[in-house]
Amino acid sequence: MKSSAPSCQALWSISLFVLMMACASKGPRLEAGPYLQSATPHDIWILWETSSGNQSHVMWGTQPDVLDFETKGQSERGFGKSRVHSVQLTELSPDTQYFYQVQTGQTQSDVYDFVTPPAPDAEQSFRLLAMSDMQRDSEYPRKFEAMVTKGIIPYVTESDEYDLSDSIGLTVIPGDLVMNGNDYDQWKDDFFGPSSDLFAHVPLYPVMGNHEYDSPHYKLYFHLPENGTEGFEEHWYTVDYSNLRVIGLDSNEDYRIQEQLDWLDQVLADTCQDDSIDFVFAQLHHPHESELWVPGEVDYVGDVIVRLEDFTTECGKPSLHFFGHTHGYSRGQSQEHEHLWVNVATAGGSVDEWGEYPQADYEQYSVTQAEYGFVIVDVEAGESPQFELRRISRGSPDEPLDNVERDHIVVRRYNEGPETPEAIAPMDEVVSADCLYLDASPYSDPDGDLHGASHWQVSLSCEDFSNPVIDRWRQHENWFFGVDTQAGDVLEDALLSFLQPEEAYCWRVRYRDQSLAWSEWSSPAAFETQPSTFSTELLSNGGAEQESTDWYVHEGVFESLSRGQCNGRPPKTGERYFSVGGICESSEVAEVSQDIDLREFTEWIETGEAGLRFEASMATWAKHDVPEAWVEIRNEHDQVLYTSHRLSSQAATWTTQEVAVPIPPGAQTARVILRGTRTHGDDNDSYFDDLSVRFSTSFSAIQDCRH
Repeated sequence: MKSSAPSCQALWSISLFVLMMACASKGPRLEAGPYLQSATPHDIWILWETSSGNQSHVMWGTQPDVLDFETKGQSERGFGKSRVHSVQLTELSPDTQYFYQVQTGQTQSDVYDFVTPPAPDAEQSFRLLAMSDMQRDSEYPRKFEAMVTKGIIPYVTESDEYDLSDSIGLTVIPGDLVMNGNDYDQWKDDFFGPSSDLFAHVPLYPVMGNHEYDSPHYKLYFHLPENGTEGFEEHWYTVDYSNLRVIGLDSNEDYRIQEQLDWLDQVLADTCQDDSIDFVFAQLHHPHESELWVPGEVDYVGDVIVRLEDFTTECGKPSLHFFGHTHGYSRGQSQEHEHLWVNVATAGGSVDEWGEYPQADYEQYSVTQAEYGFVIVDVEAGESPQFELRRISRGSPDEPLDNVERDHIVVRRYNEGPETPEAIAPMDEVVSADCLYLDASPYSDPDGDLHGASHWQVSLSCEDFSNPVIDRWRQHENWFFGVDTQAGDVLEDALLSFLQPEEAYCWRVRYRDQSLAWSEWSSPAAFETQPSTFSTELLSNGGAEQESTDWYVHEGVFESLSRGQCNGRPPKTGERYFSVGGICESSEVAEVSQDIDLREFTEWIETGEAGLRFEASMATWAKHDVPEAWVEIRNEHDQVLYTSHRLSSQAATWTTQEVAVPIPPGAQTARVILRGTRTHGDDNDSYFDDLSVRFSTSFSAIQDCRH
């Protein structure tokens, strides 16, 4: 007799059916989004991804509980069975809050909101968010999530009274959204997942970095403005928001082409004539010059910067370019133009630490920080348009910070420059040729702006400064390697060294305020120089420009290298530098020297008061290997009478050091010795440039003139 209880097979069939019905009722999974793109005062694109399903519906309205409009869109095949949905809402009102919910089959998102951009003639102020390089770092994999949830959102909302959609108008991202753009899972897991609470409310406008690899996933996920060159959609475009025009560019190798520059020329020409636009912000991934990571520099970006600089000056509209690639923050400004250079990394990628790579202290940069963070720009419209840029830092792995403002600058479109300075001294005087100070009048600015920079020029003629013998500008701050090297400099004087003796000169100065406006030049002031206590340069080929000429190799490999040769670094100045130990070929230790004949100075040497000033610039690749330089004073029997202090630096940036070397009586030769010691890796990264030796009849004068 059979039992009335159901069999195991029947139970299994029933359970499977129930499970299938439950899964079917839940509908496809929401994999990414929703997120916002290409917003104008009257329309916006909403995108999202589901695990399956073709239906692309958005329910929306002006009240969160009354979504009485429905708009349908389309979907495209993603990865496997996934679908990426895009819906354009149209006939919207400017500067209006809307609520929306996306729907695919039985799957519905939460209800989110956005605010449409203002009409161009509304003259409305707004806030922009900029960040880049949020690709996942395996050592700190949740940095980008923390950047969004603990950094950006708390900072901009301030309290529960403010909606996120009211706090930020748009977000720009100059590249490297993920580690590998061809890896499908990284998009939803590493970018859209951590940022979902932000981009459901705020439109985002990325450009491609090198880690996107020109991926089809990037082009599938984003619906960017289609106003670039035909055939290059998703690579360059423009978007306007109130009185700002944002230009997105592609600095990756395959797109460093003339077509992009031609398009940029036309965009800037049109922008110049557009009275509704006060500022231009460009974004592209790579730097032209990078203080934290010199190997990441790209020359093509310089072609873009020149165009932005010329636009700014010709049209009277300040500009900036955002970039990333180097994982840290930098902010600089062009010398002659109201144009900012701003690295907005890193929002998640590993921080490029000081000393980790070849680094350079470029004169246009005033702030560089090896930290995580994001940039906020408050743009004001109206009769007095300006933008105020802030860097908000999340610190470094070793020293975390919680939304600390670490940089700040205000740039106004209509900015009156400082009062014209006056030359005070020297004026119609005879002064030292070896070291002298130029003194100018105190800084004053009609707008109350603080002193930003000073620009000094010295010429051989008071009538012609087109080819000055000295052309130097210094900014009010220079944060490099964690130190402000300009701290304490009031910018109203300048120290000069080693002018030609018994020569007639003329000098002038101008001041810049911190909003980037220059004063007029001061009236030129004439002076003459006395006979020098110093000789001319005694060292031959101290800058490696004549390759290895005049240097004697005692041991190891000695190379004169050009910029980037054998994957090396740029020279400090000129076209070449020395590698003592070698990187094309390498030795663990290398030592070279050059002898300088001192017999022509015997009369002064025998007084016991003479000396040498020895200066050397040194660098390494990543602060491992050890460059050293010193001077030995020898007599006629080649016996060492005196050995100077050894100059050495393991910094990854060029560091200049100097030493005063007394010359004992009986000296006939000065031997300059360079030594490189490899402590790590295959290359001997002991670099030298701008080596200099000068004799002086007065050892005390050398000490007085040391910088």
